[in-house]
Amino acid sequence: MRKILVNIARLLLALTFILSGFVKAVDPLGTQYKINDYLGALHLGDLVPDFVTLSASVLLSAAEFVIGICLLFAIRRRLISRITLCVMIVMTLITLWLAIDDPVSDCGCFGDALVLTNWQTFWKNVVLLIAAAIICWRPLDMARMISRSNQWIVLNYATLFILFIAGYCLYDLPMFDFRPYHVGANIQEGMEVPEGAPQPQFETTFIMEKDGQRQEFTVDNYPDSTWTFIDSKTIQTAEGYVPPIHDFTIESEEGDITSEILEKEGYTFLLVSPHLEYANDSYFDRINMVYEYCQENGYPFYCLTASTDRARNRWRDMTGAEYPFCTTDEITLKTMIRSNPGLMLLRQGTVIRKWSHNSLPKEQQFTKKLEDSELGKMPVDSVPGKIAKLLLWFVLPLMLLTIADRLWAWTQWLRKKKVKNEKLNPLNKESKKVMRKKIVAGNWKMNMNLQDGIALAKELNETLKADKPNCGVVICTPFIHLASIAQFLDQDIIGLGAENCADKEKGAFTGEVSAEMVKSTGAQYVILGHSERREYYKETPEILKEKVILAQKNDLKVIFCIGESKEEREAGKQNEVVKAELEGSVFNLSEEDFRKIVIAYEPIWAIGTGLTATAEQAEEIHAYIRSIIAEKYGQAVADDTTILYGGSCKASNAPELFAKPDIDGGLIGGASLKAADFKGIIDAWK
Repeated sequence: MRKILVNIARLLLALTFILSGFVKAVDPLGTQYKINDYLGALHLGDLVPDFVTLSASVLLSAAEFVIGICLLFAIRRRLISRITLCVMIVMTLITLWLAIDDPVSDCGCFGDALVLTNWQTFWKNVVLLIAAAIICWRPLDMARMISRSNQWIVLNYATLFILFIAGYCLYDLPMFDFRPYHVGANIQEGMEVPEGAPQPQFETTFIMEKDGQRQEFTVDNYPDSTWTFIDSKTIQTAEGYVPPIHDFTIESEEGDITSEILEKEGYTFLLVSPHLEYANDSYFDRINMVYEYCQENGYPFYCLTASTDRARNRWRDMTGAEYPFCTTDEITLKTMIRSNPGLMLLRQGTVIRKWSHNSLPKEQQFTKKLEDSELGKMPVDSVPGKIAKLLLWFVLPLMLLTIADRLWAWTQWLRKKKVKNEKLNPLNKESKKVMRKKIVAGNWKMNMNLQDGIALAKELNETLKADKPNCGVVICTPFIHLASIAQFLDQDIIGLGAENCADKEKGAFTGEVSAEMVKSTGAQYVILGHSERREYYKETPEILKEKVILAQKNDLKVIFCIGESKEEREAGKQNEVVKAELEGSVFNLSEEDFRKIVIAYEPIWAIGTGLTATAEQAEEIHAYIRSIIAEKYGQAVADDTTILYGGSCKASNAPELFAKPDIDGGLIGGASLKAADFKGIIDAWK
């Protein structure tokens, strides 16, 4: 349930970020206008140049889109979950400010595609913030859709794709037009208020004075003429229906010509430029050519702008413009077309075509009248067609990459399963297991004085003589026990081993015990690399490498310990950890020397804690260890290598653990300090 919750949160965030980033990228100028609104609310509008806000618009859209893709494909899970949480904290605080102070009517999260109120946006962000906290809590529970080795392809492709989309829509026009002036929209119909639609409600309060006292009245209780009027105030008490287009007017020198233009049955060209002083004049010759075409064929042509007469005259002087200029609201013009200037073609109030200043029609396209030309008809690039192109150029390649990656991962999985002998039939697996030596080794650690240790060793010796074990048995004791216990053990039944040895051959190393000294006591084995030695005494892979070499030089059989911590297990790094520990200390050995090594896998989180890896977990990591041995030394060596399990192994769980094909025995801690407990584990092999 936890993983399901994390992945639901991850998909919710991914889809939201992808949608938000994409709709911003297809309308970068619209996003820039919204950024300017925010700066204006903070009184910073005049301090930030346009190229900075435009760059911020493109980068913001790209960042949101890429974060969404990373969440969808679970790329860099820890990093991306933290970034997402930080982004959502900042965005939630910003939208709380918007909801309370209302400096901007619409946050612009989804551009014009989905307009939310500020309070709706705030609560939406609260939900997303909770989702971000969930994935940040358990980032590794997000299921990968693509392997780590191929994640860079998805990341780079998504980044290049969204930057290309933003650049294309900035150069031309938005690929998807979510505004009420899109191609195919009828402006008059967009201005109509449906019959029966709610009207806005207002209430007027009158401030009156009489005999030096002031009092407020409404229309319903307006006083008599003995009161003197002081002031009045009107507030809106209820919002009414607001049509999609509610601020479209065209003023010429003769007055309002809005209806005349919208009701005209033929074609009308509108050159739209919110500010002529900032308009791109690179293609003024094409604009003039279109105007001349209109003059020849009787089509009206107007330039709509919010600029002053001075800016209009400058434009005329610079471009030789002869077409009439009309006044329209600046915000309306920016909404009509995302280009300065841009060209619109209307037919009886319906938007037939729109052109950016970078894609104005050429002279060859005006050989016929509009009624007989393709220009006079709606374009064929429909919304479904554009969506199909997106699917073809972005979604499909990622799908094919994901499928190929999963197939590759599946074949790798099969190969590893084969290496681990899990594809072989049970008889073959069992026969290979029989070939490997089965061992139950006890690690007394720093327990029992000499007398108690001798007593335990004698008891074990007598017990196992009477009831022969079905496996090899080893006891590894503190140094002071070795020479004494060696005298009482039948080492054909119980092998003797030390818990450590020095990484130096001999010399002035007070307190250390060399491999030669261990061997001289009669011991046959030595434990090296135990997690307690690594953690408490800071034994490094290089130190352990020296110890292994010296132990083998003195004919000691090494029980080499490897294993991961709880944090590493939770992070899914157990495979990396055990592989690194083997590579650091024993994979330098020749094949002949490595064959003398016994591997003991001990999950650190299960040593002395009472916790035990499940038989399936233990088998999985043992099989992995065998597979990397096979990669290094070949399958034959891997099949012959004894791998023990350690970590709260006891008589109750030993049979289930030892039944697994890649587990060849146990390295036992606390349960080896009592003969009966240790014997119970040894008997698991029976």
